[in-house]
Amino acid sequence: MTESKSRRWAGRRSERKGGREADIERHKPPGKFAFLPWLFMLTGDVQALFQGEVPLPWLGGVGVLAFAVLYALAVFTGLDKRYRGTRVPVRWLAGMAVVTYALTIGYGGEWLLCFPLLSLASGIVLRRGLSESGRPLAVVIFVLAGSAGVIASLRGGPSDSLIVGYGTLLSGFVTAAMLSLFEAVAQLRATREELARSAVERERLRFSRDLHDLLGHTMSVIVVKAEAVRRLAPRDLDAAIGQAADIEAVGRQALTEIREAVTGYRESTLTTELDRARSLLEASGITPDIRQSGPPLPPQTAALLGWVVREGVTNVVRHSGAGRCTVEVRGETDQVRLEITDNGGGVGSDAAPASPGNGLKGLTERLAAAGGHLTAGPDGRKGFRLVAELPVDSESEEDHHS
Repeated sequence: MTESKSRRWAGRRSERKGGREADIERHKPPGKFAFLPWLFMLTGDVQALFQGEVPLPWLGGVGVLAFAVLYALAVFTGLDKRYRGTRVPVRWLAGMAVVTYALTIGYGGEWLLCFPLLSLASGIVLRRGLSESGRPLAVVIFVLAGSAGVIASLRGGPSDSLIVGYGTLLSGFVTAAMLSLFEAVAQLRATREELARSAVERERLRFSRDLHDLLGHTMSVIVVKAEAVRRLAPRDLDAAIGQAADIEAVGRQALTEIREAVTGYRESTLTTELDRARSLLEASGITPDIRQSGPPLPPQTAALLGWVVREGVTNVVRHSGAGRCTVEVRGETDQVRLEITDNGGGVGSDAAPASPGNGLKGLTERLAAAGGHLTAGPDGRKGFRLVAELPVDSESEEDHHS
């Protein structure tokens, strides 16, 4: 049974990992090679060179080759984190600008399409300025668009000037905005995951610290008195019996305190769990929407719903990637309904491993023993929904035993 559960857990972890990798793949920014196909815009120029329709075709061929190489170098280094903050991409971009002006002034015609490509490369290399003041990128793109318009009007006509100038302006700003958006989203996702990990770690640290404070002194007393029993037993049996009685009393008191601590941690009131859920969501950068209505709930029912709130919200924080989470408790005279929804990527609370008393499987069993049921699954095309329904006049078998 344990081995079977381990295999199921491993399978679920593999599915979650694959799902997260697929989600990351969908949100990855364009790679270095994604911008190379734009060089096909110069196909007409290359064809004219081979057909000898331009003067000095060998010189034009050298210019096209230099432009393509400089374009690739500017794009590759502009997207490479190793060159971030260096002047290497800017130097390739400057060389590309020199070749662009030489080709367009010398040949005109379709060679003017070098300007939109130059603007695109500028958006990649200088996009850091867009997230700050935006001035370096804006100045460069406006200068390029103006130059393209002027050269096009001299070599072609007003219509060519408008088309080339607008294309140059648009390609640079759109490329920079798109890449900046991808990078901002990636940074926000990384920050959210770090906040979620920090929130969970803080809760674990709090509980471990409480247990340490609770048991540290008590166990020290037990160890000291046990040593006293060992020393006194051979020569003073009555004193040893007295020390043993003290050990029994201290042990009983420690057991009572542990039960109280664990009970307070596991079965705190629903109101407390809702407050903790709000705090955890806010600390993780997720907007909480907590609602509660209806008559007061019996302690056993509130305890079970508190378990559901804790498990559901924790997994929203850790796995969903949501920006908003709604927790709604609607109580009636004979039944209460708890609903947790988020607008994340559809990965919900079943991402947590299920074991007796933990995760969705444990919650389902506990609610079933109390006459209720729990359902969980995707909420439409986006998000996850967890619903728990429970009679308010029933007690679970576990509550009776505890």
